Amino acid sequence: MKQIIYRSQPFGFDRAMLAGILVDARRNNPRDAITGALICRQDLYLQLIEGPEPTIDALYERITRDNRHDNIVLLLSDAVDRRMFAEWAMLDDEAPSLAWSAEEVEEGALDAASPAALRGVFERLAATARERATASS
Repeated sequence: MKQIIYRSQPFGFDRAMLAGILVDARRNNPRDAITGALICRQDLYLQLIEGPEPTIDALYERITRDNRHDNIVLLLSDAVDRRMFAEWAMLDDEAPSLAWSAEEVEEGALDAASPAALRGVFERLAATARERATASS
């Protein structure tokens, strides 16, 4: 199984655009055995997607052509043994879990971040989402 993390800048970010991205992902990802999470804010999309290598490669290729994203940079691409977001076709988070400020992102902090730091943000997001799900049930 393959896991990638990429960053991009939203092109014309608004709630409707974000909702469209999430609806598309939640509709298509189960069909393609893809799971993941999207951290979003006005200046940044940071996304982790995981699944079979051919489908992840095809999805990333579609993302690079998607006009809702600008300045796309692949930050991490790895083979993994287990999914981090097995319960979610696409979990979303509007940046409370993100460790980097807008200024740090602008100065290249994401590009310089270690794989452990990048994964750590998503691990915290997954743990928080699981805690919320447990508390509400």
